[in-house]
Amino acid sequence: MRIAHLLMVHAFPEQTERLVARLAHPNADFYIHVDAKSDIEKFARLRDMENVFFVSKRVKVWWAAWSQVEATLNGFREIASSGREYDFVNFLTAQDYPLKSIEEIHLFLAGNKGTAFMHALPVETEWQEALPRFTRYHLIEFQFRYRYKIQRFLNRILPARRLPAGLVPMGRSAYFTIPLEHVKYVLEYMDRHPSVRRFFLFTWGPDEFIFQTILCSSPFGKQVVNDNLRYIDWSGGGANPKVLSLEDAPVLMKSGKLFARKFSMNNPDILDWLDKEAGYEASESRVNADAASQPRA
Repeated sequence: MRIAHLLMVHAFPEQTERLVARLAHPNADFYIHVDAKSDIEKFARLRDMENVFFVSKRVKVWWAAWSQVEATLNGFREIASSGREYDFVNFLTAQDYPLKSIEEIHLFLAGNKGTAFMHALPVETEWQEALPRFTRYHLIEFQFRYRYKIQRFLNRILPARRLPAGLVPMGRSAYFTIPLEHVKYVLEYMDRHPSVRRFFLFTWGPDEFIFQTILCSSPFGKQVVNDNLRYIDWSGGGANPKVLSLEDAPVLMKSGKLFARKFSMNNPDILDWLDKEAGYEASESRVNADAASQPRA
């Protein structure tokens, strides 16, 4: 049972190193997309860590824009063309962290082969606040002056947008753990349906529902479980989830999830505590990261 961890990063190189060290396993590989707006040399130490590959086709990623999907698809393509047979592709950022030991994570996924773990709510009935994301035109992907004035004008004169290809909108969270065969289906589907790319290019936050929408409308739909295996605290009510700290430790342990987000290296106590609970000392990750920075013999 082999996992490909796909990481989307733009900052936090030390935190990325710690996450990779924590998830290291003989049957795990890491594919890292570094935002093209960021200096990739800040992540250079990762090159010497075991089973780490950088996604070669980098894009400039803009928050809530199509570019986030494009970067993910580029990672998907490199994983699918690697020649390695993975059972799961696990989508993460540098600010995610496991709540279980790596052995428990691999054991759980080995017992659930073929299942896609995604937060997939029917938008039209259970996530209605997201409807304007795709029924209206959004120009967030396009970096030019007066784009929002043009956006408002378009939405005044044009009818509501409708998803192409008979798709039914599903989604909620952008992070998931899905089988490689599902990843390959998404890539093939996008190649066969250029209208889907054109549609999502003008949506807001397409990364939170494009993959669920495609897979739930596919032959794999019955294999999608509405659980992305992640604990995320949205209690603050803002655009970003809470940055977790040691005070969140009890609820994290009771969550039953494999991962959680967001974490910050400015508050490492919770990461050290999670390492200790999983039987992995935080010092190990620092030693491994330091060793990785040394030149090879």
